Amino acid sequence: MKFLVLWQMELSLLSPEMARAVGAMPEYGERLQREGKVLARYHVVGSHGGAWIYEVDSHEEFERLLGRAPVFNFARYTVHALAEMDSGRPGD
Repeated sequence: MKFLVLWQMELSLLSPEMARAVGAMPEYGERLQREGKVLARYHVVGSHGGAWIYEVDSHEEFERLLGRAPVFNFARYTVHALAEMDSGRPGD
């Protein structure tokens, strides 16, 4: 299962705790990439947030990984389930 997660920081919550959470995100993302749970991570230019593509075995695993993100309590999330695009033609 693949999910596209767009997350944006709530700047109204700016605090030392939020700054620490933001600082912990690169290490968290790198670990998930090494484990094969995050396929790609992007910064959204002009925004305080990012776009990550998760590949997980279940909805429960996805929710657990998302909930463990250091910025979980400081960000807004938009989640899109992804499906492979297949032309349906033999040999493709």
